[in-house]
Amino acid sequence: MSRKPVIAGNWKMNLTHLEGIQLVQNLAYHLDSTDFDKADVAVIPPFTSLRSIQTLIEGDRLDLTLGAQSCHHETSGAYTGEISPTMLSALGCSWVIAGHSERRTLFGETDEVVNAKVKAIIAAEMTPILCVGETLEQREAGEAEAVIRGQVTGSLAGVSAEQVADLVIAYEPIWAIGTGRTALPSDADGGCATVRATVAELHGTETAEAVRIQYGGSVKPGNVAELMSQPNIDGALVGGASLNADDFAVIARFHRL
Repeated sequence: MSRKPVIAGNWKMNLTHLEGIQLVQNLAYHLDSTDFDKADVAVIPPFTSLRSIQTLIEGDRLDLTLGAQSCHHETSGAYTGEISPTMLSALGCSWVIAGHSERRTLFGETDEVVNAKVKAIIAAEMTPILCVGETLEQREAGEAEAVIRGQVTGSLAGVSAEQVADLVIAYEPIWAIGTGRTALPSDADGGCATVRATVAELHGTETAEAVRIQYGGSVKPGNVAELMSQPNIDGALVGGASLNADDFAVIARFHRL
């Protein structure tokens, strides 16, 4: 089965809306129809930039897609400071990250919280990018595979096989995020293979072969080609390098390297 890669740039808490507009304009200049045929390319800015980037993408008819970094699982209510999936859908978002390691470690999001978000994102007709991954301590203790399996299972509880086949799962070893330390391509593929094997156990081989699995963790122009050559890696969730239009363009054009 041919799985179209997803290259997504997670800006995290960086860039004003004006800086974001400039970045997207520069990025679009570097990419052409061939690049978008080879991969879905997404920008995932802070909430404050979503409307500006949506207007730019739609107004200039760019082939870039738009995503959000998180959401609340309720559609509305007395949740000061939160953003609902309905709001994100109305802003033209195609993707929403759920369970990023920073949300799990800094803000205490559990598999149960992430699971509720995944279901809410799907209900709002957007695609979740579900993040899973182990800490350095867990890896050194030989617990990486168990952690990955547990997060995938818990975060996808009650999600149907058909829904799982259509979402994206990002394997992001926490020890490789923002540290400059990248997992070896074989290690990255091994983590993604564990994700795929877990999906197969939950929903069968057909679903496991359909789901797209990204690698996230210090992806750069210099390592993207080797990472993308691995059999279980179907894209990249890019952090710091996505804040530079030139670097992110090279990553998005991995097929030319």
